[in-house]
Amino acid sequence: MTRTFKAALVAVLMVLCVPVGAGANSRIKDLANIEGVRQNQLIGYGLVVGLNGTGDTLNNIPFTKQSLTAMLERLGVNIRGQTLRTGNVAAVMVTANLPAFGTQGTRIDVTVSALGDAKSLQGGTLLVTPLLGADGNVYAVAQGSVAIGGFQAEGEAAKIVRGVPTVGRIANGALIEREIEFALNRLNQMRLALRNPDFTTAKRIAAAVNDFIGAPTAEPLDPATVQLTIPMQYRGNVIALLTEIEQLQVDPDQPAKIVIDERSGIIVMGRDVRVSMVAVAQGNLTVTITESRQVSQPGPFAPNSAQTVVVPRTRIGVQEDGKKLATIKDGVSLQQVVDGLNALGIGPRDMIAILQAIKASGAIQADIEVM
Repeated sequence: MTRTFKAALVAVLMVLCVPVGAGANSRIKDLANIEGVRQNQLIGYGLVVGLNGTGDTLNNIPFTKQSLTAMLERLGVNIRGQTLRTGNVAAVMVTANLPAFGTQGTRIDVTVSALGDAKSLQGGTLLVTPLLGADGNVYAVAQGSVAIGGFQAEGEAAKIVRGVPTVGRIANGALIEREIEFALNRLNQMRLALRNPDFTTAKRIAAAVNDFIGAPTAEPLDPATVQLTIPMQYRGNVIALLTEIEQLQVDPDQPAKIVIDERSGIIVMGRDVRVSMVAVAQGNLTVTITESRQVSQPGPFAPNSAQTVVVPRTRIGVQEDGKKLATIKDGVSLQQVVDGLNALGIGPRDMIAILQAIKASGAIQADIEVM
């Protein structure tokens, strides 16, 4: 037996030995968030200048005119009582997310959105804008050139708008000026918040952590929370514990659910959806109305007052395209449910009505959520 053949045989055996359900496991890092490690929203009000006549109409947008007047006065330019006609300024709202453990001097991205009747922010520059947190304190300051993803071009008789030219983004456009203190390494206890709350998943996460540490340090408090007591060997070095825990593999559980978006016709069914034996039929009623005109002439012996007229003729046809009953067997899997419904030859919107009817009959073991 050659060495190459032996290596190939070992590789095949290793593949065959992989558990079938191993692909369903997920890292704790992807299933839960660490309490306290989070972003914070920032917001600010500012001015974008340098627009090519696509800014706010100062006569229609008073707050833009007031802001421009106040800014120029702070710079030593007095324009009180003067008539402003510039179209190169726009009032904007600036938003950003302050990342967890963001330090002073670190740059973050900001989004700039027009507040008035500006047509486009293309080519504009955002002036110094303080960004406030929910507590009213300034956590960052934004400034820079605005980059937009859309554009607008217009002439006297036509106009083209692609994308949204009144919303732009400044990459690395804000500097963090204030830090949010959070002493992660000094914690004696912490909580893991599940992104998809579930009793079984919370218990499995706690069991995986306890098996790794070798002591009952993790306890599920509710479907969405697992409390973790920091072991003595990791006191003062919580980061080392988290880097080990977040890589642990857990098989998440989820309830049987069907999500329906009636506006777009999207249907999403979970893997645990089961259906009791039921027969389904679906039919479409088609009504066709045809309008036509017909000329009516007077007969040979008609009186002199008789005239040739055009009379309407309406033809109505009714056709019902009925499908035969399709049987969905008891306890079938998701794939069999999909195959059974597809056998009816129906579209997504008709399938939505069928799923709701099956649920109303009590034959489907799943929760239907309509968005």
